[in-house]
Amino acid sequence: MPEEIKGIVRIAGVDIKGEKQLFPSLLRIKGVGNAMANAVCLTHNFDRNRKVGTLTASEIKKIEETIENPAKFGIPQWMLNRRRDIESGDDRHVSGSDLKFMQEQDIKRMIKIKSYKGIRHMFGLPVRGQRTRSSFRKGRSVGVVRKKVMPAKKVK
Repeated sequence: MPEEIKGIVRIAGVDIKGEKQLFPSLLRIKGVGNAMANAVCLTHNFDRNRKVGTLTASEIKKIEETIENPAKFGIPQWMLNRRRDIESGDDRHVSGSDLKFMQEQDIKRMIKIKSYKGIRHMFGLPVRGQRTRSSFRKGRSVGVVRKKVMPAKKVK
């Protein structure tokens, strides 16, 4: 008897269509890349091509726990996206809205201490050493301002 596929499944705060495959669907979660999605599938022996709608509630909970705390499930430290956190000093993996919030806080901290990267962020310039002569010119209008041409007087 064929398994019933759920229409939408919520994993780690992201709505995922049930007919999609598991591996590409995990990539839609912010903070989960190719390596982490593959590690989650291998850790729990899930088929990467399995439909997301066929997952049970306990399997979804396992996936969420693995994304939240990968070190607990034997995923190596180098796969974590927040190693040696500045505030706590420990290794963690952050995903979803927490990741976006932490990125914003990191940028604000760099701006506050006036580091080189912070100053580049502050002025909206590229941070990682790209050249700016021909790139990153969007948003700043620089050009020639012409005088308005007066209409010619009519000759009688």
